[in-house]
Amino acid sequence: MQKSLHIDPGKCTGCVQCELACSFENEGVFNTAKSRIKVFTFHQEGRFVPYTCTQCDEAWCMQACPVDAIVINAKTGSKDIIEDRCVGCKVCTIACPFGTVNYNQDTGKVIKCDLCGGDPACASACPTAAITYIDADTTGLDRMRAWAAKTDNTAQASA
Repeated sequence: MQKSLHIDPGKCTGCVQCELACSFENEGVFNTAKSRIKVFTFHQEGRFVPYTCTQCDEAWCMQACPVDAIVINAKTGSKDIIEDRCVGCKVCTIACPFGTVNYNQDTGKVIKCDLCGGDPACASACPTAAITYIDADTTGLDRMRAWAAKTDNTAQASA
C-alpha cells in the first residue's frame, strides 16, 4: 500500500513544529531554513498552509536531472535525491512547478522531501494533525465527501 502526506490547512496553527522536526531529522539541527517542508503564512487572513513535495507521478524534477540523481524509492514511492550523484546544477529546482526542490548552500546539493523513508517527521510532530501520512488512495476522499455533501444540499434546496 502506497502512502502519502495529506495536508489539511484548516487545522494548521502555524506553529512550525513540522519544519523543526524536518530540519532535525534531515540535517541534525533545529533550523526552519533547512526544512524540506515550509509553512506559508497568509498574514491578512491569519491562515497557514504547510507545503512540501507532492511526489508527482510525472516528477519533472526527476526527468530534468541530467545525471539521474533523482530516483523513485521502491518502498515509499518518493522521489529521492542520491546525494553522491547530484552535481548541484539546480535544473530540478527550475523544473519543479511547485518550488519544493531547494538548493542547500552548505552541501552544494539539492534537497527535497523523501518522506523520511516512510516515517515522515513532519507528520509525527504536527500537534493538530494538519499533516498526516495516510493511504495514498484516500487522500482526496474528504474533499470528495465535502463536495458531495455540498451538491446534495443544493439538490435538496432546489427540490
